[in-house]
Amino acid sequence: MLASHYYEGLVEAGCDEAGRGCLAGSVYAAAVILPEDYQNALLNDSKQLTEKKRYELREIIQRDAVAWAVGIVTPEEIDKINILNASILAMHRALDQLQVRPEAIIIDGNRFKPYKDPADGKPLPHTTIVKGDGKYLSIAAASILAKTYRDDYMNDLAKEYPQYDWLSNKGYPTKKHRDAIRQYGITPYHRKSYNLLGDGQLSLDFGDY
Repeated sequence: MLASHYYEGLVEAGCDEAGRGCLAGSVYAAAVILPEDYQNALLNDSKQLTEKKRYELREIIQRDAVAWAVGIVTPEEIDKINILNASILAMHRALDQLQVRPEAIIIDGNRFKPYKDPADGKPLPHTTIVKGDGKYLSIAAASILAKTYRDDYMNDLAKEYPQYDWLSNKGYPTKKHRDAIRQYGITPYHRKSYNLLGDGQLSLDFGDY
């Protein structure tokens, strides 16, 4: 069973992102505040769950959460500020949208920048937790929301650009995805700062597709 909280006696938001390693598409992050002493034995790191189970749990999370929100950073922004900064910015954008203000934040991973409470400008206490999506319920919930909302977005893009197999790979660097880049070039959704072909070269010479 995952832990219900890290900080004692504080309203705590869990954060996680999805799409950091993708060649195409925005990076998504979610922030989730769950009720104190919340329990759900089914919640886990989204990567450990089937697609069907993730979508089932998304409905439960949205129903049960005290507050939840999703933040997005575009491929253009990723190319300007790099994916680490973009992932943190997506989390900050998710936190900005929470209808209930958190008093502390726990984050999956090992990197974060202080988040300032919009009300008073003071940074909230935060803790980064490696593999936190497998340890804390709110981070697991955030991982599920970020993953499913990003999957929805990539599925929509796949209708526009079916040749890249985004329905299956969701923008990650599969052989089929990279073969399509070689054949068709890049789309407006590709991250131009990434090594798109996996050959050690940036793929800016494709230009805009």
